[in-house]
Amino acid sequence: MKIRKEDIPVTMESPGTVMRGLAGYGGMTVAFNEIPAGTDFAPVLAGLKNNSCQCPHWGYIVEGELMLKYDDGTEENLVTGDVFYMPPGHTAIVKKDLKLIDFSPEKELKIVMDHIARKIAELS
Repeated sequence: MKIRKEDIPVTMESPGTVMRGLAGYGGMTVAFNEIPAGTDFAPVLAGLKNNSCQCPHWGYIVEGELMLKYDDGTEENLVTGDVFYMPPGHTAIVKKDLKLIDFSPEKELKIVMDHIARKIAELS
């Protein structure tokens, strides 16, 4: 089973941001996201448990830098070339224009993405 990045459906788009996702990869959703520097996920995660993403993610930073903040207070920077696992209980700020590929459990990701879509609609 394979797919070209360009063939993954766009799930969310705004100036400088293209988020692509496709479920059906063994219970996982594959995503390829391009997000500009300065993007802070905290406002769109507000209202979830601990105001953070409760979905785990496994992936690879193709380009850029992402600062993670975990519920326990620790922080971690991911940069170009890093392979990562983000456990539930995190938020993030994009430090340098970001391109990443990740895999997330379908059910948990849908809950988070539905919440984010509602928050974006509220904030617009």
